[in-house]
Amino acid sequence: MKILLTAINAKYIHSNLAVYSLQAYAEAHGHKIERAEYTINNQLDDILEKIYRQRPDVLIFSCYIWNIEYVKELTEEFHKLRPEVPIWVGGPEVSFETERFLQENPAITGIMMGEGEQTLTELCDYFEQCEQEAQLLTENGENAQKRTERAETDNEKKSRPLAELHEDLLGKIDGISYRRADGSVAIHPLRSLLPMDELPFCYANLKDFEHRIIYYESSRGCPFNCSYCLSSVDKRLRFRSLPLVYKELQFFIDAKVPQVKFVDRTFNCQHEHAMGIWKYIKEHDNGITNFHFEISADLLREDELKLISDMRPGLIQLEIGVQSTNGATIREIHRTMRLEEVYHAVNRVKAGKNIHQHLDLIAGLPFEDYQRFQQSFDDIYALHPQQLQLGFLKVLKGSYMYEHASEYGLIYRTKPPYEVLESKWVSYDEMLEIRLVEEMLELHYNSGQFLTYLSVLEQRYDSAFQMFLDMGHFYRSHGYLDCSHNRVRRTEIVLEFAESVDAGHRAAYEEALIFDLYKIEKSKSRPSWAQNLALEKKKTSGYLRAHGMEKKYCHLEKFHWLDAQGQLRQEEYPMWLLFNYEMRDPLTNEAALTGISEAEMEGAVTWN
Repeated sequence: MKILLTAINAKYIHSNLAVYSLQAYAEAHGHKIERAEYTINNQLDDILEKIYRQRPDVLIFSCYIWNIEYVKELTEEFHKLRPEVPIWVGGPEVSFETERFLQENPAITGIMMGEGEQTLTELCDYFEQCEQEAQLLTENGENAQKRTERAETDNEKKSRPLAELHEDLLGKIDGISYRRADGSVAIHPLRSLLPMDELPFCYANLKDFEHRIIYYESSRGCPFNCSYCLSSVDKRLRFRSLPLVYKELQFFIDAKVPQVKFVDRTFNCQHEHAMGIWKYIKEHDNGITNFHFEISADLLREDELKLISDMRPGLIQLEIGVQSTNGATIREIHRTMRLEEVYHAVNRVKAGKNIHQHLDLIAGLPFEDYQRFQQSFDDIYALHPQQLQLGFLKVLKGSYMYEHASEYGLIYRTKPPYEVLESKWVSYDEMLEIRLVEEMLELHYNSGQFLTYLSVLEQRYDSAFQMFLDMGHFYRSHGYLDCSHNRVRRTEIVLEFAESVDAGHRAAYEEALIFDLYKIEKSKSRPSWAQNLALEKKKTSGYLRAHGMEKKYCHLEKFHWLDAQGQLRQEEYPMWLLFNYEMRDPLTNEAALTGISEAEMEGAVTWN
């Protein structure tokens, strides 16, 4: 029997931990399962063809908000071609309101609700028994017909779903919902959860994970009850034992994988567990592998802060969900967070200059109107994390927010990702303004391409939110939003904007943009207003020769308003900056900088 477990990921670099874990657990219990992975960027017809050519006897999909529409369409089309093949689905997007989902999607046979490893294994037992029964029907003819107490033609046997053969066996499996032979829907109780150590390690072979992110979980569940999150539904918090975690982390370290992303919902919710893992990866650092953790910053203790402050730059990165700085909102969404301690921890980590921090905000939460969200944005932007993700409230089936959507006046998209369009507190017009800010934030801040420019522009504004909003309005009014721009053209556009709001400091903006253009890589082209490098070629070539440096690995540029750290001076002072791309900041990947006086440049020319 061929059971095909299928994942459709959001991007190629993503991998699907759920299907690996399901496959590994079922195979550890004697079942052979094949796996297929695609992305939502693949053509649906191509996925359909590939699945069809694999000739599965049972087809199973892992369902999330980013792929559910693909899955529904795929199952509908596949069912037309192979109506005898049962199609099962699982995952957070289908684990709630299962009766309605099955009624709306008649091609789908059943749903695995909640944690799926044990459920799938029991379903495999069932599928195999169904296959044996089908073989008996074929081999024994009339005797088999009597056992089923109904007459069937050969054609009926082929088109009849296997699920109809043994509903009594299905009835013994917890954690499933399925369509009975008479068309009604059976919904079974959720099953008890497995101890984490019973889950087999699913990354024994890393060949399939080149150039892809590896996801790992050392715990399941969450101690908190955030009203917008499905993790709060699983009240039982379970941990994988530390000796087992160490063994598995060592496998990644020995293999020198680029990144391991922990999917634990709140990694540092148990102090001893977090400290144990952080100590281990620090002591066994291979100089290459990066580990990503989602944490609550206000839970960080002094010994944890001290430990991570001494780690290799780039060894770990932290994702911190702040979501809002409005106390009323935090209380209403049942979030446990002490803001002052969040600020303290984020600033402590930032001071170490060795850890990438990713902070999250959510627009559209209860009790946070447009003006108050602007304050939340400004509060978190002032911390200047390496990345600030501005997300929008998603009203997920099964969450507290979903149950109270009417109370909050939430109007949200009918189809995934179910993002809020407006609420009691934020109109759709205001939400569109926030989306414009989010687009400008991604282009200019999170890209890391305009940070020096923004640091100069911020001095013109009291509110970072207003700064990005004005930038968005400028893009829209000039028709720049709907066009794709290369790096140099975008540099010219943002200079246009700066001149429209702060014309008196054009020279500082020009220099900041040139600095940004060269800090990561040597730009092959320059904006129209940039200085002609040929005018200083004798100086720059002479300096590089005098110091035995190759031009292709370096860049020299003369600045008047920026210092060797890219900071704006109060007074004009000429200085050359050498960008050395062979030596980089291990955290930011920016070129090493050296300040050189005009006299040193002149001296190099004289020496040559």
